[in-house]
Amino acid sequence: MSDHAPLELERFLPYRLSILSNTVSQAIAREYQQRFDLSVTEWRVMAVLARFDALSAREVAERTAMDKVAVSRALARLVASARVIRRIHAGDKRRSVLRLSAAGWKIHDAVAPLARAQERQLLARLSAEEQNWLNRILTKLTPA
Repeated sequence: MSDHAPLELERFLPYRLSILSNTVSQAIAREYQQRFDLSVTEWRVMAVLARFDALSAREVAERTAMDKVAVSRALARLVASARVIRRIHAGDKRRSVLRLSAAGWKIHDAVAPLARAQERQLLARLSAEEQNWLNRILTKLTPA
């Protein structure tokens, strides 16, 4: 008899959610990585900046629930490639404000329809009732 009690990963919810997230993300990531030399983290940062204008790096990290260092690296690369503009906040000189540049919007507007199509394809496997339940469950499990 073993002294260990390994997790049954195939039944462990955090593992299953991670696998699903990675699988779904990678399906579209191949396309934008090849076309735009964009990482998954960079795309997520761009998507958040498209949805919520004028955020700080800390706010981007909070909204994506991603590691602050990973977000910082992604932002540095996006700023260096002129896809994101970094400005000093008018009311607080210690704070920077991030926005998509025209080049960033062009990439966003090319990738977003691909992401929506991927979402539609994934959700098509579920009935309307299952989609409603999935949305309710995800809302319930997502921290406020």
